[in-house]
Amino acid sequence: MTDWTPIDCHAHTTMSDGELTIPELIETVRERGVRPSVSDHLSTDVSQAVKSVDGIRAYLDALEPYDIGRGGEFCWHDSLWRELPEDLAARFTHRIGSLHAVRVADDGTRVSMFERALPPGMTPAAYMERHIDELERLAAEMPVDILAHPTLLPLPLRQLNVDELWTDALEERAVDALYEAGIAFEISARYRPHERIVRRAHERGVRLSLGSDGHTRAQVGDLTFPLAMARLVGAEEYALFDPFVHGTRATR
Repeated sequence: MTDWTPIDCHAHTTMSDGELTIPELIETVRERGVRPSVSDHLSTDVSQAVKSVDGIRAYLDALEPYDIGRGGEFCWHDSLWRELPEDLAARFTHRIGSLHAVRVADDGTRVSMFERALPPGMTPAAYMERHIDELERLAAEMPVDILAHPTLLPLPLRQLNVDELWTDALEERAVDALYEAGIAFEISARYRPHERIVRRAHERGVRLSLGSDGHTRAQVGDLTFPLAMARLVGAEEYALFDPFVHGTRATR
């Protein structure tokens, strides 16, 4: 497909925590030879976000005049995605699910991806089991098209050995859950996944998605890393998720 152009399925504007307006984001992304979409935070648990169903309606109204992808990033642990009426769900070209926090105890205790410590007594291995448990639940229950930054972990784990954290068994569980649900694996430019899990997802038949997770002019539309990783694992252009080609789970 010589006329193929990549699409950045995950980028933020001033409607949540980005620094660019919708027109500014569109112009910047297109200047990079990339097709734009807007996927702002739609959550009651993100400080700068669209926080209500009425707010989501206004958000979609603001996006619809433009020839772009109309996405939204929903938090698994937040209730807003469960409150979305069908008429609004149908107006998205794609929806993104994020594990921004993980329940680590039966009493509802959660660990945010941006906390500086795990709960007392919790080992990295124990956390990872809970993380994959939640990822499996997200895949089974959340009506989204893409899992954002699939390897994003809490701050204290990010400097640890990837092979010790992401065992073969855990990777297989994660990839199988996405495959069974028909959810794409985002190759994130911001929170970069390691090659082995991307390759495992691709070989399992999980569609790959390109996302800058851009919040600034320098970030939006920069798909250098995601494209390089997709090519490294042997993904062809047709294997990369495109909401205008592959549709959304709301319409499949």
